[in-house]
Amino acid sequence: MFKKPLGLLGVFLIVVGLGFFVGGGYAYSQVQGGYGSLQAFSEAQDVTLSYNEDGQLTDRGTTEGAEAIMQLLEDDWNFPVVESDLDPNDPLVNTATEYMYQMATINFHVLHGEQTVVLTADDIAAGIESGALDADGTYNGVVEEYQGQVLEPGAYTVPVDGRYWTGFARTDILDGPAREMAWTGTAHGLVGELGVGAATHATLQIGLGISILLVGLGFVFLVMGGAFVWHARRKEIPDTVPEAFLKEQVPMKEMQQA
Repeated sequence: MFKKPLGLLGVFLIVVGLGFFVGGGYAYSQVQGGYGSLQAFSEAQDVTLSYNEDGQLTDRGTTEGAEAIMQLLEDDWNFPVVESDLDPNDPLVNTATEYMYQMATINFHVLHGEQTVVLTADDIAAGIESGALDADGTYNGVVEEYQGQVLEPGAYTVPVDGRYWTGFARTDILDGPAREMAWTGTAHGLVGELGVGAATHATLQIGLGISILLVGLGFVFLVMGGAFVWHARRKEIPDTVPEAFLKEQVPMKEMQQA
């Protein structure tokens, strides 16, 4: 068998197939370890989604709020939501879709909120000195509600109006503080943490797919190698007698007499 090219090729393919099997098994074990770690992390965080009695997502008690959040996630962020990840019987946030939905929830409420900025007399004096306010305290900044008004010490409501961190005017006497109040370190930290969870789950899914691919390739190589080895070992028995044996043979005695 080993003297035949097909036999050698078959043995080589079998060895390669076994290598793919080992690689696939190792990758699968690592992926399962990652899933276990992510599950433990999710349980420690104990963040859950809210569903109503009909199994629909809710936010602050309404399905309309959840639908608006999902619209942000799917339409604005173009995230491919996997509906099967949203299981009312398992509300623990531990899949990429659930992590991203929770991230969208935080962003949605920040983007559609308002912040109350309190200005003191010192703040107004500093604004006049820096040029953020006119000499008489008139405001000509980006917050439309107060444009043209003379600012006095007191509270001013600044809408976030769908703006992210970079959408605010940092040096504005009202908009600058509102940015710090809306996009707090806590909000940034939670968004970052949820993003890591979503990326981790997505990476584990890719790893699972690769492990399955490796096992599949191993199976294909084993079958091909086995087929080549079998073909090399079997004895070929002709179905017909070769034509040379069908020719009339002259007896030896007749040849000697001649």
